[in-house]
Amino acid sequence: MKALTISNVLILAALATAYGQTPASSPASSSQTPAGQTQPPAPAGGIVPRLAPGMLAPSAPPAAQAVAAIPPDAVVLVIGDKKYTRAQFEQFVAELPDQLRAAVNGPQKRKFIEQYADLEALAQEARNRKLDQTTKVHTLVALQTDQVLANQLYQDLAANVKVDDAAVKAYYDAHKNEFEEAKARHILIRFKGSGVPLRPGQQELSEEQALAKAKEIRAKIVAGGDFAALAKADSDDTGSGANGGELGTFGHGRMVKEFDDAVWTLPVGTVSEPVKTQFGFHIIQVESRTSKTFEQAKPQIEARLKPELTKKAVDDVKSHTQVTINDEYFGK
Repeated sequence: MKALTISNVLILAALATAYGQTPASSPASSSQTPAGQTQPPAPAGGIVPRLAPGMLAPSAPPAAQAVAAIPPDAVVLVIGDKKYTRAQFEQFVAELPDQLRAAVNGPQKRKFIEQYADLEALAQEARNRKLDQTTKVHTLVALQTDQVLANQLYQDLAANVKVDDAAVKAYYDAHKNEFEEAKARHILIRFKGSGVPLRPGQQELSEEQALAKAKEIRAKIVAGGDFAALAKADSDDTGSGANGGELGTFGHGRMVKEFDDAVWTLPVGTVSEPVKTQFGFHIIQVESRTSKTFEQAKPQIEARLKPELTKKAVDDVKSHTQVTINDEYFGK
């Protein structure tokens, strides 16, 4: 057997605890772009099985045809006194948590199975030494079993929770603005102190100079000037400027407050007066505003409501189990 490494320890820990983990969200972070737009929330991070370094690195997978040619009763893995046929191994994989199943079926399949072999070899030796008969191991196994069962119950409750149509409709009626989107474009004229970098070759403008320039550009647009061409030439938001000022579509609250207020009150097609934010003066044109119908928003709302309903179902289960805690021993 190969020497046990840190990488091996990580996968052993993952295999030992994966079934008992439930995702834990991390606070979403946001930052503002020069256009005043906030970045989308960072993906929720949770406790997931830790794969060894390099497990997700690209690598050529086994030829599909060669794998398909292996009969179900052929032995594909032997670890000490344990043997797996292809059918047995694939059944074993099918019952793994999603993250581990993805790893064992991924491009680093070989590395994963080598680390699993290390796990099994150590476990067999532990049994030979009768470590599985100690009270310490019995306690750990019992605790892990409880974690697996509790997690499985949570998944079962989540899969079977039903969202009432009336609750979905009530949520939609109370949060209609969450399902609205605007498409807009802008031209930004920065002034001294703005968080937007000064473009190469451009002169630093005072707030008064920037406002005068923004008004001059707006007058050109109102007189028939090409908004996109002026954005490419004059916008200090170089990202959107290169695209004619286009910001794409976005919902409420995605922009800094002054910009957001203008977008949701400005008549569609109208060119705004200069709008001041911490980035400078914006000339804004709302190209369209749309809103999802109830039927379009329904799947999204159901996905939002299910976690809360699942929590209620879990709390209901817990409420039926009597728990008595000695305050003198554990504290209040």
